[in-house]
Amino acid sequence: MKAVIILLFFSVMNQDSSSYIFDFKNEKNFSNWYVVDDGVMGGLSQGTFTSTDSGNALYSGIVRTENNGGFSSVRFGFETKDVSDYRFVKLKVKGDGKSYQFRIKDDRSQRYSYITTFTTSGAWETINLPLAVFYPSFRGYQVNKPNFSGEKIEEIAILIGNKTRESFSLEIEKIYLD
Repeated sequence: MKAVIILLFFSVMNQDSSSYIFDFKNEKNFSNWYVVDDGVMGGLSQGTFTSTDSGNALYSGIVRTENNGGFSSVRFGFETKDVSDYRFVKLKVKGDGKSYQFRIKDDRSQRYSYITTFTTSGAWETINLPLAVFYPSFRGYQVNKPNFSGEKIEEIAILIGNKTRESFSLEIEKIYLD
């Protein structure tokens, strides 16, 4: 009986760790995460991506609409991850009550992303994003292509761009697949 429990424990641990895209409590190297603001197009928005005292990531800043601005994003590229056995991306976050986009690229070199939107409650929560609802978009316009295939991921991003001047704050504990 004891051997079965130990085997089940290690099976669950292996399964969970393979489904992680990023676990901020256990991975302290954020060097592959980077902020892209609307400054690439002349805007004045400013996002930052830092570590909290509790070991989570904090994506925060201000979105400004001057100079045709209006967005901030944080991105993470990684080795190709097979996601064909999963149906959801899950985020454990504490937001500010604002809406964000979660973006996926199945090929880092493609110009468009697959996106869906989520709204935070202001409390710690797990956001469930079905992979099947991610639709292709480029610069705010839907692209005439099928929704996300659900086969592989090479990059993720979180973007805020609600067409209003606002501060934002999103604390992230982990991002994983289920």
